[in-house]
Amino acid sequence: MQGFLSLAGKRALVTSGTKGAGAATVELFRELGAQVLTTARSRPEAMPEDLFVAADLTTPEGCATVANAVRDRLGGVDIMVHMLGGSSAPGGGFAALSEAEWRTELDLNLFPAVRLDRALLPAMIAQGSGVVAHVTSIQSRLPLPEATTAYAAAKAALSTYSKALSKEVAPRGVRVVRVSPGWIETEASVRLAERLALEAGTDAEGGRKIIMDSLGGIPLGRAAKPAEVANLLAFLVSDRAGAITGSEHLIDGGTVPTA
Repeated sequence: MQGFLSLAGKRALVTSGTKGAGAATVELFRELGAQVLTTARSRPEAMPEDLFVAADLTTPEGCATVANAVRDRLGGVDIMVHMLGGSSAPGGGFAALSEAEWRTELDLNLFPAVRLDRALLPAMIAQGSGVVAHVTSIQSRLPLPEATTAYAAAKAALSTYSKALSKEVAPRGVRVVRVSPGWIETEASVRLAERLALEAGTDAEGGRKIIMDSLGGIPLGRAAKPAEVANLLAFLVSDRAGAITGSEHLIDGGTVPTA
């Protein structure tokens, strides 16, 4: 990997970089030579303090804290990966989604990227270079009405915002790309598969099949691994992908039937 890709000398911010695909991305970027700052609500014991900032990115204050840390510790940024996302909305379709549930989904999946871009992109434009990667979701194309309506809508908004941003800043030397994962086999998704298996009276493989069936099937037959998402991001933010901007890159094992 290092022979083909290098991020040496690059300053990077990766949000939500303590678990799953975020942690894999932080680890790979550092292996490739980047100086990486990451953030979450709390710091894991194994994470060095100088490489981490604790903040709640669902608030304007938390985003300001991270933006200030980027300026103070890195002196600016060359790469931003907006990994933060998720959903805590209840099942039950549209009727189960209160005003508060909608606000929570937007505050987690859309506004952190918008706020951090607004704070840090001007310096990228001033230096005439940089890459912004927004991690969206195939749910923006394949929403599950029982449980992911608000999450899917927020990710669709992030995707549209990203496309518009790419058109604006590309002439000034800044690339904006989207990575759209399907099911990623994180610790949380493994626990979900185990819970579904227990409820259905089947084994772990049966639990995985329940998830895949809910997505309409995964032709590859498995979830993506966090390291595979990190590999895609590393390529897209590297100089190897210098002509790629404005595009969305699915990593879903073929789940989305059309691209």
